[in-house]
Amino acid sequence: MFKVTRMNHIGVPVSDLDRSVRWYEDVLGIAANGVTISADNAALGPVLELENPAMRAAFSLAGDNVLLELIQYDRPTPKPFDGRNCDVGMMHLCFEVDDMDAAVRDLKERGVHLNSEPVVLASGEGIHPGELAGTKILYLRDPDGIQLELFELPA
Repeated sequence: MFKVTRMNHIGVPVSDLDRSVRWYEDVLGIAANGVTISADNAALGPVLELENPAMRAAFSLAGDNVLLELIQYDRPTPKPFDGRNCDVGMMHLCFEVDDMDAAVRDLKERGVHLNSEPVVLASGEGIHPGELAGTKILYLRDPDGIQLELFELPA
């Protein structure tokens, strides 16, 4: 039996590749690493389970260990994102930050949609954080409404 050896990348379809690359760099500091790809080939259809796909993608290194692949499909025409956190298959990207308070100030100044103020995970009232007690979390949305999470571990 095979085994997974490490995470390589996370692919995120977006509506406007250039806008998203700029947003992730300007707002989150996740800069594109210069690796881009494009494909317009019906042979990729079965792999992607799409008919005659055409797409462009750019890779960015998030921190020092995970590549983020932002993908714009030009064909077929994508539907806008409308997932809720509770929907089956709905995923979110979580990025660790070193200073949640500074992150919140920066995000608010940039007009980024924050779902709420940060929450500190603490035991009580139905919350059992275990080893994550004291962790600060914040959910926000990117320009396509995709859920993102910021995570600050306790000191």
